[in-house]
Parts: sequence; C-alpha cells; structure tokens
Amino acid sequence: MFIPASYALAVVLCVVTMLCWGSWANTQKMASKSWAFPLFYWDYVIGIVLLTLLFGLTLGSHGEFGRGFLEDLGQGSRDSYVSAFIGGVVFNIANLLIVAAISIAGMAVAFPVGIGIALVLGVLVNYMANPIGDPLLLFLGVALVVTAIVFDAIIYRRLPNQKNASIVKGLLLSIAGGILMGFFFRFVAASVSTDFVNPEAGLFTPYSAVFVFALGIFASNFLWNSWFMYKPIEGSSVSYTDYVKLGTPKLHVIGILGGIIWGIGMSLSMIASEKAGFAISYGLGQGATMVAAAWGVFVWKEFKEAPKGTNILIALMFLLFIAGLGLIVLSRMV
Repeated sequence: MFIPASYALAVVLCVVTMLCWGSWANTQKMASKSWAFPLFYWDYVIGIVLLTLLFGLTLGSHGEFGRGFLEDLGQGSRDSYVSAFIGGVVFNIANLLIVAAISIAGMAVAFPVGIGIALVLGVLVNYMANPIGDPLLLFLGVALVVTAIVFDAIIYRRLPNQKNASIVKGLLLSIAGGILMGFFFRFVAASVSTDFVNPEAGLFTPYSAVFVFALGIFASNFLWNSWFMYKPIEGSSVSYTDYVKLGTPKLHVIGILGGIIWGIGMSLSMIASEKAGFAISYGLGQGATMVAAAWGVFVWKEFKEAPKGTNILIALMFLLFIAGLGLIVLSRMV
C-alpha cells in the first residue's frame, strides 16, 4: 500500500487535507438554494463511502509494504471495527450540526468556531494518546488558533442586520458540533496500527480504518440525518420522497463531489499519521478553518457589509491561523 516515506511528504498530505476539509462545504453552498441540506447530505455521505472504498482498492492494495486492503479488513479485531465505526457515528452528528450552522451563520463563522474548537480538543486528546512532537510548540500553535477564533467571533458580531436569535443559534450549533468533532478522530486512530509497514495484528491500516469509519457515517445517517430531515433546525421539513422527486443529476453530483473532497482529506490525514503523529496530522488538517474562512470572505463575500475596520481584524485572524499552523508543523521538527 502507499505509505509516505518522510515527514515532509506527510506534511504535504496534511496540507491537502486542510484544503479538502476547508473547501468541501462550497458544494453545500452551491446546492443550498434549491436543495435542503439534509438531502444534499445523503449524497455527501455516499461520496465519502465511494471514495474510501476506491482508495482502499487502489492505493491501499498495491505496493511493497503493509497489508492489502481486503486482507486487512479480514484480520481486523472486533474492537478495531467498533472503534472506527463509532468514530463515524460521532463525526456524523458533529458534522451535521456544523453544516446546519453553515446554513444559518455562513462558512466564515461556522468553520472557524466549530472546527477551531475541534482542533483544540482533537490535538489535546490525540496528543495524550500518542505524544509525538514538542508539546510547547504544539500547544502554543493551538493557543494562536484559539485567539483567531475569538477574532472571528468579534468580526461576526460587527455584521449589520443580524438578529440576535440567529447569532446565538449559529454559534451554539458551531460550538456543539466542534466539541463532538474534537473526539471522532481519536476513535478512528485507536483502530489503526502506528506501524504501517508491519502493522500489528488485529489493528487496521489507515485505508481499512477510514472505510469502516465511512460505513459508520452511512449507517448512522439513517438516524441523525433523518432527524434533521423531519425536524429541521431551520426551514421546512423534507422527506425521502423529496430526495427522489426533487433531486436532479446535477444536485446529486454536487453532493457526491462534496463527499469525495472531504473523504480525500480524511484518508490523507490518516495516511500521514504514521510519520506526523495523530495530533499533528489532525491539527494540520483542521487548518481547514483558515481555508473555509478565506472562501467565505473572498468568494462568498459574507463580510461585504461589515463596517470599516473589519478588514484589519480579518487580516489578523488569518495571520494568527497561519502562525499557529506553522508552530504545529515545527513541533515535530525540533
């Protein structure tokens, strides 16, 4: 199977993860005007499952080192299956909450707040389980990201014509989703061997773990997403009949593409974890906050009506994110 040969290559994969995780929600924005997000989300989940299966049968099945994808699935222990599957269940409800926050508060708010909180908790949890990297640099980088989140919240409050109820609802959804998002990666990581070349019996290689994780997302979608369909946080309820009747080929392709983009990011993050460590791999990937905020600011123009002086705060926010991510990278190099 494909395994990164160096820390430098692992960092490159984590940067791609960051771009993928920070960009997939654009597909939801593209479809949101004519397609309720719970309906979009079904296609998104299908995209994740298809991508992880494809990666397993290709990158995870060829090469000199490690176990092949199908062989690895066959030898996995019950604990490994349960852990990776639960990771999918936890991720799914967290992601649905953040997607709902995007529909209310916009990408530039929902991602920095929700995923920023997930970064902090995820780095802490994964570092305690697998302490790789200089803790001072690592957590100083996390602290800078937290400061950037505070700046983002300040910027959002400056927007005109915002109803207090919308502000509270959007931020609360982002916070709840972020807290849950901070724990899903550890469940998946617990099912993965830390040695990819000679993986431990019963544990998975990253390709198998991510595929089982995707199955957990898909299975739990019948519970979590059905709730959002019939009991929406905002807007009218939708049904499975609507998915069949209202969905056009274009809308389905957009949703599946969103899942493929996110699935690439998740797969590469896990593949990079042997050389980078789980905490750094997850932390760099969650730099998606900066990418998503850039989409929201420069493409979707979510702050175009903000008062004078907001651009300075936005620039500071991005500088803090970049500095924080830089320290996270350096923490493995010293």
